[in-house]
Amino acid sequence: MENNNKVTYNTASTAQIGLFVLNNTATNLYMFFMLFVSYYATGVAGLLVVAVTTIMTAMRIFDGITDPIIGFIIDKTESKIGKFRPYMVLGNGILAVSVVLLHMTTHLVPQGFRLVYFILVYSVYIIGYTFQTACTKAAQTVLTNDPKKRPLFTLFDGIFNTVLFTGGQFLISNVLVPKHGGFTMGFFREMMVYVIVISGTFTALSVISLWKKDVKENWGVPSDVQIKFRDYWPIIKGNRPLQMLIISASTDKLAGTVKQNSVTVIMLYGILLGNYALSGTMGLIMTPLTIVLTFIGIGYARKLGQKKAYVVSTWISVLLGVLLLLFFVTADLRSISLSSINLATILFIVLMVLQGGAISIGSNIVIPMIADCSDYQTYKTGQYIPGMMGTIFSFVDKLISAFSASIVGIMVATIGFREQLPTADTPYSGPIFWMTMFFFIGMPILGWLASLIAMRYYELDGERMVEIQQAIHDQKEAAV
Repeated sequence: MENNNKVTYNTASTAQIGLFVLNNTATNLYMFFMLFVSYYATGVAGLLVVAVTTIMTAMRIFDGITDPIIGFIIDKTESKIGKFRPYMVLGNGILAVSVVLLHMTTHLVPQGFRLVYFILVYSVYIIGYTFQTACTKAAQTVLTNDPKKRPLFTLFDGIFNTVLFTGGQFLISNVLVPKHGGFTMGFFREMMVYVIVISGTFTALSVISLWKKDVKENWGVPSDVQIKFRDYWPIIKGNRPLQMLIISASTDKLAGTVKQNSVTVIMLYGILLGNYALSGTMGLIMTPLTIVLTFIGIGYARKLGQKKAYVVSTWISVLLGVLLLLFFVTADLRSISLSSINLATILFIVLMVLQGGAISIGSNIVIPMIADCSDYQTYKTGQYIPGMMGTIFSFVDKLISAFSASIVGIMVATIGFREQLPTADTPYSGPIFWMTMFFFIGMPILGWLASLIAMRYYELDGERMVEIQQAIHDQKEAAV
C-alpha cells in the first residue's frame, strides 16, 4: 500500500499490470482466430453465407445475454483461490475444447445436422469466452485503484493488441494462406494450435499476476448489502457514467468490428489495392509507430485523466478518417507498393499509422474506464459489484456490435455476393470500392461522433476520480 495525499491506494507494480493484461490478450487471440470462422463454415463445412452471418449475429446476442449471468456469479464467488482466478482458468479451458470441436468435427457431421451442431458448439465457446473476458474488466478493481496506475493497462493492452493483430495478420496473409492455398482445413488446423498454446500460456501468467491481489481485503467496502439478479436495472438506471460509456464504446465497437472484419480487410487490400499480403506487411510497419503513439497518449491520460485522453484520441480518429477517405477517392490505389515507394505509398502509410495510434488509445482505454464506473458505484451505493458492472457494459456492447457480421453479410449480398464472400481474386468494381469505404471509414466515423456526444455527459474525469477514491478510502476507514 502507498499513501498519496489522504488516500491509501492499492498499488500494483508495472510487471503485475503488464502480466494481468495478458488475460485480455489471451481472449483476443481466440477472437482474432474466430474472425475467420465464416470462411471455415462456408468453405469447409459447406454452410450458406447468409445462414452463417445470421448465426454470427445470434451468437453475439447470446454472448451478451450470458454476460450479466456470469458477472452475477463472479460477484457471488468468494473462494480460497480468489474471486476471479478460477474463472480465468475455466474460461480458457472451455475456449480450447470448443474451438477444437468446432473446427475439427463440424464438417464431419451429416449435412442435415451440421448447422445445429455448429450453433451448439459455438454456444459453448461463447460461455468460455464470457467467463474469461468478464474477469478482464472486473479484476482491475482488485489490481489497483490508483488513478495514475490504471492507464498503464491501456499502454500494455495497446502494445499487446497491436503486436497480436498485426503479427497475426502477417502470419495469415504472408505465411499460412500461401502455405495452405487459402482458408483450407490445413490453415485452420495449424492456426488453432498456435492460438491454444499461446493463449493458455498468457492466461497462466495473468493468474500469477493476481495471486496476491485477488484476496478479500481488496473486494470493496465491507457491506451486508445482498445483491440480487434483479438489481441489474436499478444499477444501470442510477449510474450515468456507465450509461454514457456503454453508448460511447458500443457504437465504436460496432463500427470497429465491421472495419476489422476479415471480409473488409480482403476487400481493401486484396481487391482495391490488389495485394492481400500487404495487409500483413503494413501491420508490421505500423506496429512500432503505433506503440510510440500509445506511449504518448497514456502519458497524457496519466496526467489529465482517462476521459480527456479518450475524447482527444477520438477527435483525431475522426479527422484522419476524413483524410483517408479523400486519399482513397483521389489516389491510384494499385500504385501503393512497398517494393516501389511513391507518394501514394507514403501518404497511405502515414495516415494509417496515425489513425492506428489514435484508435489504439481510444479503444483500449475503455476497459480501465469501466473500473472507474465500478468505483463510482461503490462510492455512490457501497456496492462492490465489478463483475456485474463489467458485464452490464459487455451485454449492451455485444448486443449492439452483434450486428456487425450481419451488416457485412447483408451489405455484400446487395452487391451480388449471396453464396460466396468476396476473395482476393474477386475483380475490382465501383460497388466494391464504395462498400469498402463504408465498412472501413464511414461506419467508424459515425461511431466516433456518437462517442463524442456521449462523453459530454460522462463526469469521471481525472479530478473526479481522485475525489471518489478519497471517499471510498474514508468509507473503508469508517467500516474498520
